[in-house]
Amino acid sequence: MTPEHQRLQAAQNAQMPWKKWGPYLSDRQWGTVREDYSDTGSAWDYFSHQQSHARAYRWGEDGLGGLCDDEQRLCFGLALWNGRDPVLKERLFGLTGNQGNHGEDVKEYYFYLDSTPTHSYLKFLYKYPQAEYPYADLVAENGRRGYDQPEYELLHTGVFDENRYFDVFVEYAKADPEDIAIAIEVVNRGPESATLHLLPTLWFRNTWSWYEDCKKPRLSKGKQPFAPTGDVVVEATHPTLGNYWFYCEPAELYFTENETNNQALYGAKNASPYVKDGIHNAVIHGQRSAVNPEHVGTKVAPHYRFDLAPGEHRTVRLRLTSQPDLEHPLGPEFDHILHARRQEADDFYAALTPFELSDDQRQIQRQAIAGLLWSKQVYRYEVDRWLKGDPTMPAPPDDRTRNTHWRHVDSGDIISMPDTWEYPWFAAWDLAFHCIPLALVDPEFAKHQLDLLTREWYMHPNGQLPAYEWAFGDVNPPVHAWATWRVYKIDQKMTGKGDRPFLERVFQKLLLNFTWWVNRKDANGKNVFEGGFLGLDNIGVFDRSAPLPTGGTLEQSDGTSWMAMYCLNMLEMALELALDNPVYEDMATKFFEHFIYIADAMNHIGDDQTRLWSEEDGFFYDVLYLPQGDRIQLKIRSMVGLIPLCAVMTLDPDTLAKLPNFTRRVEWFIQNRPNLKRNVACMETKGQGARRMLALCYATLGHVEPRDRLRRLLEKLLDEAEFLSAYGIRALSKYHAEHPYSFHADGEDYRVAYEPAESRSGLFGGNSNWRGPIWFPVNYLIIEALQKFHHYLGDDYQVECPTGSGQWMNLWQVASVLSQRLMAIFERDGAGDRPVNGGTALLQNDPHWRDYVLFYEYFHGDNGAGLGASHQTGWTGLVAKLIQQQAEYSRDS
Repeated sequence: MTPEHQRLQAAQNAQMPWKKWGPYLSDRQWGTVREDYSDTGSAWDYFSHQQSHARAYRWGEDGLGGLCDDEQRLCFGLALWNGRDPVLKERLFGLTGNQGNHGEDVKEYYFYLDSTPTHSYLKFLYKYPQAEYPYADLVAENGRRGYDQPEYELLHTGVFDENRYFDVFVEYAKADPEDIAIAIEVVNRGPESATLHLLPTLWFRNTWSWYEDCKKPRLSKGKQPFAPTGDVVVEATHPTLGNYWFYCEPAELYFTENETNNQALYGAKNASPYVKDGIHNAVIHGQRSAVNPEHVGTKVAPHYRFDLAPGEHRTVRLRLTSQPDLEHPLGPEFDHILHARRQEADDFYAALTPFELSDDQRQIQRQAIAGLLWSKQVYRYEVDRWLKGDPTMPAPPDDRTRNTHWRHVDSGDIISMPDTWEYPWFAAWDLAFHCIPLALVDPEFAKHQLDLLTREWYMHPNGQLPAYEWAFGDVNPPVHAWATWRVYKIDQKMTGKGDRPFLERVFQKLLLNFTWWVNRKDANGKNVFEGGFLGLDNIGVFDRSAPLPTGGTLEQSDGTSWMAMYCLNMLEMALELALDNPVYEDMATKFFEHFIYIADAMNHIGDDQTRLWSEEDGFFYDVLYLPQGDRIQLKIRSMVGLIPLCAVMTLDPDTLAKLPNFTRRVEWFIQNRPNLKRNVACMETKGQGARRMLALCYATLGHVEPRDRLRRLLEKLLDEAEFLSAYGIRALSKYHAEHPYSFHADGEDYRVAYEPAESRSGLFGGNSNWRGPIWFPVNYLIIEALQKFHHYLGDDYQVECPTGSGQWMNLWQVASVLSQRLMAIFERDGAGDRPVNGGTALLQNDPHWRDYVLFYEYFHGDNGAGLGASHQTGWTGLVAKLIQQQAEYSRDS
């Protein structure tokens, strides 16, 4: 065990709180639903970036490259000034959902470079322009551009020309769980001398303004400066956190309060002359009266000014600790702590993947995991109080409707976020995918995340899981059971023992969620599910979360397939639990039967036998069920028709032998329901190693053999003129570039065409596009499905890959090809370029950029360039798992 593994074990056993401090500070708190108390629900407009430097937050805090304790009481982050900007750079800027031509978009360059799972070591990089930051230009130009044009990025403004910027590196290294060494290195990359003001800032989250009789914490200057170094210290006192000391190299200390500047924002009187933007006013406007000469407050920053020659480096040392009166807090021990934690981080990641990898692959994997770990955030949202308002504030509008049916939600937890700027709130189906790569480095945290959303302060009493804060009642694909089972198996492989209590606890709660799905999303009681948009946003010809323009219902191939997959996931868990408790054999039988009925419905809907499967095309489609009873297949070749591949599982003979009651009941079902067994590779058909398989895409239809049906679907999946890109599987077939799909209803034409980049419509805000790009989560599920099919069919079952190439492969090899194509998005190609960086020469070639990797929300369907949220390491972090398993498979092959 490396030292980091030992820290993880100590944290798990509650011996030492190594995770008490971490990068839990959001990148954006403004513009969130939590801070929105408007009568219109316009969260983006109610609390703007422009207000954020002077207005206190209610529910959380944000900062630049910062960290905080696990309840976000005391926070630390950077503040910078280049002598030209109108405001201190204390937080990241970006366009709101209303301003961007493709929705919200952060307009900064920053990189999460490293993190261990206990955050004993962290590294962050921010690139700060030396010219005035072009706030107005970014807003105006993106507002001018339409959906058919690309986003206007910070690099396009010219502020990085001639490398006129500062690199600001921040490293955190823990001496013990509550003793953190902080090193901030600034570098002038430009051709001329330049000035940088650095203000590392410590502050308390404002809790005292919202509650009556709440005791206020306090920051105060400590004793006289340390002799002979001249170092200074700030004492932090909090009623529940206790006392901490913040040691700083010699500097003038600016104190103010983390309270709203009512005078500046609203023309109202301030209770104190020292307010949230006091340090900003002192530094930028020279208003020394804006900071407290008594050296007390709830927000403090030492002020360092550097005049840096071209290429010059300067480093500032700081220390935040629960230990008072350290004799040499910033002396030789400081450097030893930093060096030791760097080396231990290297040792931890070397042990994570002890297989043959290129240096580039190791770097990609490590930065992907760093992004996941930096995206852990303290998420506070007490919905009932948010709806009612605080006793010290005016009451919110009575007609607010957002999340009114979710008053039980009372969150105050550390949660893995998709992206802590663009999506600084949990999303149920995103979170499930985050947990797979997280389980590689911290299986306990991954298990806790999956357990968390099923707890009573999140899950609705009716069994529904909350989707995301904009609308907890929206419906995400039900992948929680899949993630639970996968994390259980990853943990079991790593530790040699499965965590049965975790599996059983989550399984019991998912029974409620499964029942909710069956009762709420099967409108006609025919085992065909609607679901809504199901996370695939604009993939359909209609907005699938809104009433259909034709009336009626949409019988969804993906919705039904997600439920079939859900059945199989629950079946797998029930069989595992039944090995210790025979009661679960009954539940396993229930989910087996439910899967059989869903499989039958997929193929034989209604009396007219209109199916989701098209025998003519060899593909699955949604079916529009009109009020007058007609059914129409919506023949769009999209990911909707590929999701059925993911509903597959295999059963080993050893498992069946240990569970005779389940096996006997299944055999009875097969013998007595012969009309249903044709829809799956049933228990009678043995595959490799006498395994059995259940799969939606392996059914007998008419005279079509199951193997041929699967082959027809894979022909399209692996066709480079359809779904197969050099960088993975597209969400929409390229066939629709020349053959758009149109549907006419109520005097309007609804159209779907192949769009490999950003969306050309405003559907779902225009910031997400499923009509051609490559998305990691569904690609990952398809890879896993192909591996399961190979587990049953073996090496003899081969398909052409790519279709028409004359190159035949078994399905395990096909899965490997898809994995390699996804990895290729980030890897250097033959020309030394990373496809993710597109045509941006600076990112491709400059030595101070080219080794830093961004993990986007989705990727261009033809060239692999990154699109959407630029730091959504969340589910794109799955690349870390692909790298690990590809290396392992290569070793074992």
